[in-house]
Amino acid sequence: MGLKAALSKVFAALVNRELNYLRKNAVSLQQQTFSSLVYQAKNTAFGKAHRFQEINNYEDFKRNVPIHDYEDLRPYIDRVVNGEENVLWPGKPAYLAKTSGTTSGVKYIPISKESMPQHIKAARNALLSYIHETGNADFVDGKMIFLQGSPILSEKNGVSVGRLSGIVAHHVPAYLQKNRLPSYQINCIEDWEQKVDAIVDETYNQDMRLISGIPPWCQMYFDRLSAKAGGKKINDIFPNFKLYVHGGVNYEPYRARMEESIGFDIDSIETYPASEGFIAFQDSQKEKGLLLLVNSGIFYEFIPSEEYFNTNPTRINIKDVELNKNYALIMNTSAGLWGYSLGDTIKFVSKNPYKIVVTGRIKHYISAFGEHVIGEEVEHALMSVAKAEGIDVIEFTVAPQVNPQAGQLPYHEWFVEFGTAPADLQAFAIKVDEALQKKNIYYFDLIEGNILQPLIIQSLKKDAFINYMRSEGKLGGQNKVPRLSNDRKIADGLKEYIS
Repeated sequence: MGLKAALSKVFAALVNRELNYLRKNAVSLQQQTFSSLVYQAKNTAFGKAHRFQEINNYEDFKRNVPIHDYEDLRPYIDRVVNGEENVLWPGKPAYLAKTSGTTSGVKYIPISKESMPQHIKAARNALLSYIHETGNADFVDGKMIFLQGSPILSEKNGVSVGRLSGIVAHHVPAYLQKNRLPSYQINCIEDWEQKVDAIVDETYNQDMRLISGIPPWCQMYFDRLSAKAGGKKINDIFPNFKLYVHGGVNYEPYRARMEESIGFDIDSIETYPASEGFIAFQDSQKEKGLLLLVNSGIFYEFIPSEEYFNTNPTRINIKDVELNKNYALIMNTSAGLWGYSLGDTIKFVSKNPYKIVVTGRIKHYISAFGEHVIGEEVEHALMSVAKAEGIDVIEFTVAPQVNPQAGQLPYHEWFVEFGTAPADLQAFAIKVDEALQKKNIYYFDLIEGNILQPLIIQSLKKDAFINYMRSEGKLGGQNKVPRLSNDRKIADGLKEYIS
């Protein structure tokens, strides 16, 4: 064991003590965070407009601060982007994280000098929690690769602008810089496919021990590594590779293929970062769920997902949440986002400590007929059947077909790219449909009542989703295909890839 690995175990034990305090005092830490955020922002333009001076408790806050999405907050954010100070948070932001919005075009999410360190601390603590629990620290003595966006930053009115992953690249601790790949020059390559090929060439002969990135783009990296090595498994190319860190999408639909490519069942750490803040990370290999970070400058609120689109939905804080109930996640942050709807849905799987799983996107659902099918349900239906039958699923998405051919009932249309396709696609589709009926009673009722016919699966050609994303200019980086949509935009774009 090297010096870094030995020291990391000592550091991991210290950090675990801090995390234990967080685990045991979540409610009080959230109250402290709430009070601190409101106090610090009381003299900002937003704070004055929403009477922060008069807010003494959470009930006051709910009366004064409505729920906002990006478009609601945009008048304030535009002022920030234009260089105005003290708008949402004291001073100017340290960065503006640039993201792609579905309705807003380019979005700019403020990151303050207070919130930026929390991103780095959370990523570090995720690794240290793993080291403390497992005792496995050898990966810190080898090379680590982070598949991420370009670190090149632009500037708007004195504030640096870039993708979150590119911004974070500028804050990697000095003790990790020598271990980190790809090199700065290669990381700056904008074209994703050219970048992946360059990363393959740069890392091929390195002692890679930790790899981090969104599953579909890591899979592309693995595929190209394997091709360069004449079909070898990743474990044969990188014999000391022991840890995979992921976030952004549910790993389970990708796990089987990833581990087939790697050559063994690798340990993994799930993280839940967003431009708006680092929300949670997996702190145990033995327990389900991600530890909610309750002392990282974010005060959380939760809206029952079935009430989200109501005029006056129920808003609760952490002390009133229930287990296994879908909530829309609302954030108030030390970068000045107030009553901000992230768009994600989560469930609590534990309250001692508070742990969550991400279940989908509040706007990514199918309810063309009142069924309100969500991402968690379609993923479970497909992957449970695929696993039982040894079917390899590479990627998929689902959309409603409300205008079927004459004589047909409407249905859910699934577009699936298989690694190994089922011998009988129709029989496979029936099993997936039955699994979905068990997960969603409204869908079951619609099938039983002959309002819908059972789902139909369209098998897609090899690399269909990669080619579709390329055609949309969204290949690589943090871009992902939604698991399901309530319209036909993605479905219509995938029609040309049906095999």
